Amino acid sequence: MNFLSGRAGWLLLLALGLAFPFLAKNDYHLTVMSTAYIFAIATIGLNLITGYTGQFNLAHSGFMAVGAYTVGILTVDHQLPFWFAFPLSGVTAAVLGFFVGIVSLRLKGHYFSIFTLCVGYIMYLVIEKWESLTHGTVGIIGIPAPGAIGPIAFDTPRALYYLVFFFLVLGVFVMHRIATSLLGRTFMAIRNGEALAEALGIPLMRNKLLAFMLSVFYAGLAGGLYAGFVRFLGPGLAGVDHTFDMTMYMLVGGLGTLLGPLLGALSVPWLTQYLQFLQEYRFIVFGPILVALVIFLPHGIVGTWLGWRARRAAAAAPTPAPAAPATVPLPAGEAQPGAGRA
Repeated sequence: MNFLSGRAGWLLLLALGLAFPFLAKNDYHLTVMSTAYIFAIATIGLNLITGYTGQFNLAHSGFMAVGAYTVGILTVDHQLPFWFAFPLSGVTAAVLGFFVGIVSLRLKGHYFSIFTLCVGYIMYLVIEKWESLTHGTVGIIGIPAPGAIGPIAFDTPRALYYLVFFFLVLGVFVMHRIATSLLGRTFMAIRNGEALAEALGIPLMRNKLLAFMLSVFYAGLAGGLYAGFVRFLGPGLAGVDHTFDMTMYMLVGGLGTLLGPLLGALSVPWLTQYLQFLQEYRFIVFGPILVALVIFLPHGIVGTWLGWRARRAAAAAPTPAPAAPATVPLPAGEAQPGAGRA
């Protein structure tokens, strides 16, 4: 983990991602990994508002569905090209997030989470019932694949994999810049104590709203990629169960870290895939594994490692030698106390 926290570690992960299509046994593995990448982008966005800013948004999958349906409606119903609709998926989610955040971020703690849970359910009902716009329960079918960019066409699973992987790398890079900037430290100050942050002169509402909009912008872009990759949409994408899946990814990897949500979003789907031979009984095995992780690694894999490394560094730090007792200068002819004793 210490190695992965440096530039060389991230370059190694980049190399593994580039080499994965040549190591995968079939196109199904590419599909599983590409889908994991898409949800990893959305999870990184959720981690910004939850892990870094301390606000648990339960409507995150609803914003992901907003981005996906933006692409689906514009490409299928209005015949716009994918590359025109795709940027609008993030923008639409962020604009909607502005209005939702203005109201919801006035609440704190569990009240904020309950409010956003209701907002997410409203999004689900709107998608399911507004048939003239969203096609209702039938869903949107026949979403076109991303169009070619020059000589690069995205008509194969491998090409789509590299497209999704590119946006994952871009999303991680931008999030790293945000997290290590003054803005990211401002978000963490709000998470650690709103009263103290406000006393330091940090405008709480403005920064929480900015974090919320950036978070749902990631969700909207992930939804736009999902629409172009899967090419079919249904109301289930807005279900709160997807938000709970992304929350699980953060908890397994490490809340409030950059590598943690990425690690959780890539490892948990593969674990469920390898437990498919158990069919409906796989959750009997998967559930206790998650419970054990939460009990024994409450800060996630990456968070626990970082805490252990910090304690080890503190224990290994040399302790300063005690300073010699100071002597008080005496007038000439007088000796220090105890001087001359045998």
